Amino acid sequence: MDGMASHTLTVGFDLDMTLIDSRPGIAAAFQALSAETGAYIDTDLVVSRLGPPLEQEIAHWFPAADVAAIAERYREIYPTYAIVPSLAMPGARESVDAIRALGGRTMVVTAKYEPNAKLHLAHLAIEPDVIVGGLWAEAKAEALREHGAGVYVGDHTGDVRGAQAASAVSVGVTTGPCDEAELRAAGADVVLTSLTEFPAWLETYTA
Repeated sequence: MDGMASHTLTVGFDLDMTLIDSRPGIAAAFQALSAETGAYIDTDLVVSRLGPPLEQEIAHWFPAADVAAIAERYREIYPTYAIVPSLAMPGARESVDAIRALGGRTMVVTAKYEPNAKLHLAHLAIEPDVIVGGLWAEAKAEALREHGAGVYVGDHTGDVRGAQAASAVSVGVTTGPCDEAELRAAGADVVLTSLTEFPAWLETYTA
């Protein structure tokens, strides 16, 4: 870690259900996958448990031997179906702006396939300084440590574990599948109802 990273406020964010509401897009992509393969997929159930790696979800609907190939196909069709319907979460842009106003850096660390994560953020004009995909739970700490993130914001207990593994302040938001009790039980240092509360929290944290 260079001297700049160690002295600059750097805040990491999860993507799905933290910065973006990708449920409509993910549902559309899984519906297309279902139509293409003939497999039954309950898309309401899928979008109720976003966070873990794609392969874990695929494994609920396809034989184990097919998971890798089906996941690859899903990632291929994802840009066609999932980018446009997905929206920024309330407070997402304002939170990034609040960090920039303090001279800080922002990063996104997500389990999502990195090229698709970048498409989402570009489409929504949310421009973090760093985007790292393909990391889940404790593995997120690799990127957080590399870039000197002192705070990590996410909606899942896996995000809390990633923050802890990086010795970063864990800020949970209850906009995803995990409620306040689950996030606090996992060890979140702070729990917000949404990112709309983040700029005020950040102001207090950095004071």
